[in-house]
Order: sequence, then C-alpha cells, then structure tokens
Amino acid sequence: MAETEDLLGPEPLPVDDDDLFKEPMKKRRRSDREQRFRAFPSVEQSALKEYEKLESRTRRVLSNTYQKLIQSVFLDDGIPNGVKYLINRLLAMIEKPSLEPIYIGLFGSTGAGKSSLINAIIQQAMFLPVSGDSICTSCIVQVSSGCCEQYEAKIHLLSDQEWKVELKNLTKLVHRTEEAGGEDVDTDVWDRDEAMEEAIWKLQMVYGTGAERKNYEDLLRAKPKGKIPTSRIITLKAEEAGELSVKLDPYIRAQMRDGDGESGETRIWPLIKHVEVTLPRSAQIPEGVVLVDIPGTGDFNSKRDEMWKKTIDKCSVIWVIGDVERVSGGRAHEDLLNESIKACQRGFCMDIALVVTKTDRLNLLEYLRERKVGTRAIQNQREAVLERNETIKLQRSRILKEKLKRKLPADSKILGASDLVYTVSAHEYWQQALLTEEETEIPKLREYIRKRLLDKKRRMVTKYVTEAFGLLLLTDGFNSMENLPNEHLHMSGLRRFVEEKTVLLERAIEQCFALVEWPLQEGVLAARASYRRLLGACLVRSRGNQGFHQTLKAVCLKNGIYASRTLARIDLNEAMAQPIYDQIDPVFGAIFRAGNTPGLALMPHIEAFKHSLQEKMTEIGMRNGWKYDGYKKSFLIQEISAILGGLEGYILRKKRKIYESVTSSVQSDLKPCYEEAAQITGKKACERMKDVIRRGVERQVAEGMFERAQERMQHQFQLLKNGITEKVKGSIATMLALASSQGDGLYKELADVRSEYEEMEKLHRSLREAAENALLRRGMQDFLLRMSPSKAPPKTERQRWRLSPKGRKNKATAK
Repeated sequence: MAETEDLLGPEPLPVDDDDLFKEPMKKRRRSDREQRFRAFPSVEQSALKEYEKLESRTRRVLSNTYQKLIQSVFLDDGIPNGVKYLINRLLAMIEKPSLEPIYIGLFGSTGAGKSSLINAIIQQAMFLPVSGDSICTSCIVQVSSGCCEQYEAKIHLLSDQEWKVELKNLTKLVHRTEEAGGEDVDTDVWDRDEAMEEAIWKLQMVYGTGAERKNYEDLLRAKPKGKIPTSRIITLKAEEAGELSVKLDPYIRAQMRDGDGESGETRIWPLIKHVEVTLPRSAQIPEGVVLVDIPGTGDFNSKRDEMWKKTIDKCSVIWVIGDVERVSGGRAHEDLLNESIKACQRGFCMDIALVVTKTDRLNLLEYLRERKVGTRAIQNQREAVLERNETIKLQRSRILKEKLKRKLPADSKILGASDLVYTVSAHEYWQQALLTEEETEIPKLREYIRKRLLDKKRRMVTKYVTEAFGLLLLTDGFNSMENLPNEHLHMSGLRRFVEEKTVLLERAIEQCFALVEWPLQEGVLAARASYRRLLGACLVRSRGNQGFHQTLKAVCLKNGIYASRTLARIDLNEAMAQPIYDQIDPVFGAIFRAGNTPGLALMPHIEAFKHSLQEKMTEIGMRNGWKYDGYKKSFLIQEISAILGGLEGYILRKKRKIYESVTSSVQSDLKPCYEEAAQITGKKACERMKDVIRRGVERQVAEGMFERAQERMQHQFQLLKNGITEKVKGSIATMLALASSQGDGLYKELADVRSEYEEMEKLHRSLREAAENALLRRGMQDFLLRMSPSKAPPKTERQRWRLSPKGRKNKATAK
C-alpha cells in the first residue's frame, strides 16, 4: 500500500547482489571529532566524547563484521535471503547518520529581531542584515556549523518551471481588463493595494522597468536582468565571516521598492527560494543544530509558501520572536503564536518558547510612573529593566501556558517546561553598557541548544548500540546447529501469539482514533453555525474595497490563501475550518503526543505490543531450550524494538496529512468558486468576486462541505491504522521467518565473528557506565553551581574576546 511505503524502519529495501558489496562510508578522523565539541563546556564535552567513542567503536565493529560476511559469500552462486537481510541491515547501520539535525525555528514578524538574535548566538555581529524595525531578511535563511574550512552560503533559486507558474500568477494579478473602466481601475499608484504593488515590483526587479505592461508570453521570451545559473544554485565562499556577509547581503536583504541602480544580485531576489549558510566549526553553535530565520507569514509564491510551512513543521523547537514593545497583543504576534502551536499538532515541534527581544529598551520616567509591582525603590535604569523583564516573564508565561492548555493535552511536556519565556537583548550582548552578558540571556539560549543536542545524542547512541548488539548476537549464532529439530515448534507458537497480539493492537488503535469522532462532529456543528461570520471577517474591510481588489484576486488565484511579507496571512479555508480545529485540537494532540504515558496516546499501545512480544519470546525461550540458543532470543527482542521504533517517525510524518485534511478538503470543494472569482474584472469587480465566493461557500455547505471534511479526516486516520498494522504484520513475519534455521533461513557457515561479538558485548555494557557517568557529572555540576559565590560566570573569556582585534571590530560594527 502506498500509505506504508515510506515507513522508517530497519527493514532494508531489496538490494541487488552487486549492491551487497558496496564499500561503507569512511569513518570520521579523530581531529574532526575533537573539533565538534568546541561549543560545549568541559563537563558536557566529557559526556559527548564518551558517547562519540561508543558510536565510533560500534561502527568499527559493524564494519569489520560486514567485511567478513562479504568475503565469506563473495564467491557463492546464491546468497540465502537471511544473509542478504543481515548484510543489508549491517550496511544501513554503518551508513546511518550520526545525528539528524535539530532545527530551531526563529519565527517572528517584521523587525522583531530574529537576525540580530542569530548574530548574537553565533558570535558574529551584523552577519545577517539588520536594520531597526524594517524588513531585513527577505527569505528563509538556515544557519549551521560544519566541517567546512570556509564560510559558505548556498542560494537556492526557484526552478524554471516554478518561476513560470509564479510569472503566470503575477501577470494575471497585474493585467486586468482596465478598458472596461469602473471604480476598480486605479489611476493613482498610491491607491494600489499590497498585492498589486508587490506583483509589479517583482516583475520590474527581474525584467526591468515596464515589465508590468508586458503579457506572460512576452516575459517568457524576455531575458532577465540578473544572471541565473543553470544549476539554480549560487554558491558563495569566504575566508572571514564579514567577507561572506558582504557577498550574501544583496541576496537576503529585503530590497526597497524605490531603490535605484539595482545590482545583478538584487535583480534575482524574487527567484530566491531559500538560503543555507554554513559556518566553520563554531565555539557557540554546535554541529548538528540548524538555526532557521523564518520571516513573515508565508509567501505569494506557492513553492516558497509551501516551503515556509514545511520549514515550520520540521522544526523540533520553535522560538516565537517578538520585541518588547509589540509582544503584548497585536494580531501579527498572535497569528505567529497560533501557527507555532499548530506546528506542534501537525509537525515535529516538541517545544515552544516566547523570546522577547530588545529588552534593553525602556523609558525610565514612564516606567516609574506606571509601575505597579513591588515596593522596592528603583535606583537606576538597569534595575528597572531587570524588574520589567521579570514581570514580562511571569505575565507572558501565564498567558502562553493558558493558550497552550486550550490546544494541547494537559500532560504535554511543553506545559511543564521551566522556561516558556526568555527576555533577551542582542544590543546589550555586544555593548554591555546596561546589562551583563548573562542578563542578556543569550548564553541561556546557547545552553538550551547544547543540552538539547546532548540529550538527542545520548538517546541516539543508546538506540544505535543496542540495535547493533542485536545484529551481532544473530551473526555470531549463524554457525549454531543446536536445537534445529525443535525450531519449528518454537516459531509456530510465536507466530500464533504474534497474530493474536496484532489483532488486539489493531483494535486498540481503532479505539484510540475513535476518540476524535465526537469532537469532529461537534466541530462540524460549530463550523456550520459560524462560517458566515468567519468568512465575512475575512472579506469585509473597515475602509471598504479601496486597496483590497487585487488582494482578493490574489486570494482567489491561490485557492483561498494570500501570504505577504508585510500583511497578515489570509486563509479563507482555514478560517472557516477553525471551529473544527478548536474542538479536535486537545484530543488530536493527546493521540500523537510523545512519550509512553498511558491514556489517549497512540504510542503506548505500540509499546505495550512490543513488550508483550518480547516477554513471550523470553518465556518460549526458557521453556523450549533457547537457553542454549540465547542469540536468537536476544536478536528477536532487539529487532522487535528496531522495527516498532521506526513506526514513530512514520506516524509523525503522517499526522501532518491527517491534521491538514480538513482545510485541504474545504479548499478542494471551494476551488471552482475561487477560479470563477479570479476571472472577474471590470466594474465593481471586488463586490462581484465576494458574491461569487459567498454563493460558492453557501452551496458547498448546503451540499455537506464540513461533513466531507470530517469524513476525509476519518479516512486519513483509517489509512494510518492500516499502514501501521500492515507494516507490523509484514516486518515481524519476515523477521520470524529469517530467524528460523529451517530451509532458506539465517543458517549458513560464515566467517567467525566471535571477536566482534565480544567487543560489541563490552560496548553494550558500557552504555550503562556512560549513563551512570552522566548522572555523576550532572550532580557535580549542580553542586559547583550551588557552591559558587556568584551565579554569573567569570567574564574573563568574554573580556579577552572583546579586547581582541576581531572583538573590537565586531563591537564597532554593531554600533
């Protein structure tokens, strides 16, 4: 089934015999590994080195085993399926990435200070463009550190086909039947709305002045003013950060519409999809972490808008950025916060925090006059800023927690986070005229990044070593001939047990997913009762249709969605579906939450299934003589963990499709009326477009639009259930067949891998020692912090940096 094909799991894809002899990747050099720890203090470095050593030695053992197996079967005419399975699993383990990147999304509106915050975190003043409260970063920018020797940036452009689609929509938006006249024809450029202005500007940037008067076919034949590489990727490199910053600036800085004499770089800005920046090994941002500057609320271009949403969804951490003067209230900030919470529902996001920027800004006289907290006298500006920041933390943490409680399950880990709000100042981080480095909370954010990476590394290495140990147990037992007569009895009993438990798992999943049915029904009733009001709020403007005609046309061209770099996002489909989401969000979040806490969640049912199988294997093994064949029991137990562990990634990917099925269903039903409205031009076109949309919505609601959305979400839940059960059945049945020594099973006289097995056994024992050492280090670190005379760490290192030529240069630049 197509729904199950992309399941992440240990089962290898079919591989030709020639591919079995592929050379595994070369291991990382020791000097490279040492450099990866630069961003960590000594205590965390020790833990990382221990886990890195465990992983490296495990990879070496797997590689040696792989080479021995390849040599033993190299001249064979036919390789048994069991041996192929094992060889493919070994190769997949050897080439498995050390760590999947942790994406941290900085999500904020115009001028919120995202770029300034990234510059401070990576210790590079003015690296990304900053400019007060105006728009600076024009596209998604990813910043990470790696093994490169230079500073490097890759600018990814829209493909030729993607730009043609964008160009067609831009020309449709600009070219109206103006000869028909009427109130909607704008004679004054200042009466043009945002959508019209942006479309004209993009055409002029790429094709020059007058491009807005040409039709689509003429522009296809026209030569762009900027140079566009055939690869659609522009690569920039530099020895120093400042040098790359200068080269990169024209591509990512938002261009002014009235600017003259644009360069070739600025000319291709409308074609830029996203930018990847890689720093050399950094002492501030560890390798494996990607900071993502996510500007605005989407993009008019379909591909960029899709990437905007996918980028948010792939972030495991989202920091909602808002400056101190705008964080309280404001529609833009609330929209961004709501979009971030949705990412927890549909994407990989496991943690949300509000980062309040520019917290050094404060009018002391106004603050003292309006001050309502405390009785202690304020002596100076610094005390006022620190008190105000603490008040903001308390207030915004309470408000954010209440908002999260309405959308997420009560036992969600986010609700128990110690830090939901950070108050930072990038300006003071560089100047330190008012606040100390610690008080700017930039080091606190870095500490959060390090701890998250360290925890992920620990979990990954634990899983990796455990899975590798299972493979070596099996490999070492290849040459065993013991208990073959009783093998069929052992396996047949286990197969019956698996079949029974799989049926119970399927029922448990059905019961779990059934919990969303009632909220769905209530949501449909609420949507039917409120859709006119919600649609009217999107279509009616306080100042009438002035400046709204082309925006509405852009909404229709994009099937109900309009995203701008400066205006609030318009999504008619989502607005009308919102009552359904308001009802299902808490239950939906509970079903897909992480962890193994019993209750509504799906994963505990899979965990219970896994444990029941493992217990049964142990029981059968002890009763039927597997004490002489312990490798088989251990292999089956470990392989069950690997197979079912892969289901979590599959479920996380599928939940986005389930969650978005409601809005995509509404959008699909309304597409004909959007297309009809987009064709309207001439006199009173704006009102006529609204009438077409209203009539189309009324017709679709009468025909069951919201009920169809409900059915489609239920269908997606059913597909997920089928995908889980089919994959479980297939993978475990294959594994049991391969573990059987009968016929074409795993038995084959192969090379002796006893030494590799013994080494792997030692590594497996070392996992416990690593965990114990980590606890000891953490306890010692906490003790030293408690005994320290000051909570603030010594600033000698920071002062040395500021006195260095590079530090003085960055400080002067920041001024």
